[in-house]
Amino acid sequence: MKKVLIVEDDISISELLEIHLKDMELEVVKVHNGNAGLSRALNEEFNLIVLDIMLPGLNGLEICKQIRKQENYTPVLMLTSKSEEIDKILGLEIGADDYLTKPFSIRELTARIKAIFRRIDSLKKGSNGNTILTAGELSIDPAKRRATLKGVRIDLTQKEFDLLLVMANNPGRTYTREELLNTVWGYQYNGYEHTVNSHINRLRAKIEDDLDNPKYIKTSWGVGYWFNDEIQQVLK
Repeated sequence: MKKVLIVEDDISISELLEIHLKDMELEVVKVHNGNAGLSRALNEEFNLIVLDIMLPGLNGLEICKQIRKQENYTPVLMLTSKSEEIDKILGLEIGADDYLTKPFSIRELTARIKAIFRRIDSLKKGSNGNTILTAGELSIDPAKRRATLKGVRIDLTQKEFDLLLVMANNPGRTYTREELLNTVWGYQYNGYEHTVNSHINRLRAKIEDDLDNPKYIKTSWGVGYWFNDEIQQVLK
């Protein structure tokens, strides 16, 4: 049974969430402040974290940031009463998987949760399992979610790693920005293709020796990006 952590200070909302998540046959753990939420998230295994932004103690954005710093890639669905675009962008940039603005319908919530689980399963199926992919001096380990360059580990965020893995698993295939956005973040972020660009730029800065002439991630101008299929590919 999948296990979900709800970090929400509004008791009525957290209880409503618990009822409907249990109807989805999910095990539910509830906490009502940010510090307790971060502690549970880092010390227990969960399949999903439903995380309110406005919390006593640590806020949801800081909790998400701390979770990702600890290489914890549990999917995060953020909740907020705010509707400003900046909050959505911030959540997306620090590694949240989805975002819902209160008030929301239970149907929309359950649809988003199912979509997150489908996307995570899809990424796992497309990752060649425990197979380590090596291309030139770059090595990608899907099981450990680690990448190394010239034998040195690269410090990648969750989304940077997912982008790299998706493209490296299909070298030579051009992905549009929309395709990468849908695959790595999900359909609900349509219209935020610029986020793909910023993540690709940061990823390149970590793996490319020459940003003006990238070796691994190439650009199809006006279309999107592709992983260089002319580099020797070795599967271990």
